[in-house]
Amino acid sequence: MRLPLQITFEGFPHSDAVEAAVRKKAEKQERFCRDIMACRVSVALPEKHKHQGKLYSVRIDLTIPGHELVSSRKQHEDVYVAVRDAFDGTGRMLEETVRKRRREVKAHPVPLHGRVERLSVDEGIGFIRTPDGNDYYFGRDNLVDVDFYQLTAGTQVQFIEQIAGEGRQAKRISVGKQSKGPVLGRVDGGVVASRSHRRSAR
Repeated sequence: MRLPLQITFEGFPHSDAVEAAVRKKAEKQERFCRDIMACRVSVALPEKHKHQGKLYSVRIDLTIPGHELVSSRKQHEDVYVAVRDAFDGTGRMLEETVRKRRREVKAHPVPLHGRVERLSVDEGIGFIRTPDGNDYYFGRDNLVDVDFYQLTAGTQVQFIEQIAGEGRQAKRISVGKQSKGPVLGRVDGGVVASRSHRRSAR
C-alpha cells in the first residue's frame, strides 16, 4: 500500500496475523479515499480486568488533508473483531468527510477561463477555448452580464464547466469590463455596430 501505515502492539507480542488483518482493512480504506496521508493503528491488551476478563483494545488515527479522524477505542475479547469495529468507525467518518467535501465542491464550482474562439451570430451560439485547448459550446442564454452581440472572437471570459451528453458546455459566462465591446446588431446575417454607437463615433 502507498499510505504510511504505523502499527503498534501494546501488552502482547507482535502478531503477523493481526498485522495482516490491519493492513487489509487499511488498504480497503485507501481505495475509497486516495488522499489518506497517514494511518496509525494501536492494538493493545490492557491488564486483565477481574470482571470483564481479557479485552483487546484498538484505536485508529487517520490523517487526510484538513482532517484528523480518530476512532474511539474498540474493545473485544477477539482481537480481529476489535480491529474490524475500529476500522468500521473510521470508515464511517471517512465516508461522511468525503461526502461533505464533494458537496462543498459541487456548491462552489471553480470557474474556468478562456477566450471566445468562434461565433455563429445567426444561431446565437459560440465556442470558448481554454488554455489547455479544450472547446466549450455555449448559447446566448448562458451569458450572465454581457449581451451576445458584444462578444467577438478573442473576448476573454470566465465560465462554469458542464459535461453533458453533447460534450463540454459553458454555463454562467461572464467577461471583464475591459473585454466588453459595443453592442452589435444584425444585418442580413452579419453584425454591425448599434446605431447609438455609430452616433457617438461621429
